[in-house]
Amino acid sequence: MARTRSVALAMGLKDDDQFVVTARTLDERAWASMDADGDGKMTFDEYTAWVGAEAFDTVCAPVLAALFDLADTNHDGALDLREFTALRTALNNPATNAETAFTALDTDGDGRISRDDYIASIRAHVTGESSPMGRALYSSPLSDIPA
Repeated sequence: MARTRSVALAMGLKDDDQFVVTARTLDERAWASMDADGDGKMTFDEYTAWVGAEAFDTVCAPVLAALFDLADTNHDGALDLREFTALRTALNNPATNAETAFTALDTDGDGRISRDDYIASIRAHVTGESSPMGRALYSSPLSDIPA
């Protein structure tokens, strides 16, 4: 739930913004689905019982979509490099490889990443498939890659 707060702050959004309210609601639902016994804590056993492709599709994807929407400041359904970098930074991902990650996800080279491509890449990474997000996550910044 801290991710929603971090992204909203990074994008200059107020707590009552419709996108912030939606993201917070989806975060709460996600937490409730993970915390099986409702004690406000998630054990390793609860996590392993919950995690998987189905959980990603039904719980994580909507949360990631809501965070994406917070970063999509012009609401065009895609992130440009500035918006993408702001999202990554707010989520505590290194800004140093944001351009590399962006380039990996911008498969058509139009300077934009769609919400569907963003979520599909994270899903592939989380479920153990090859994904641009996974490759970018563990890569060096473009300036560090030899030509």
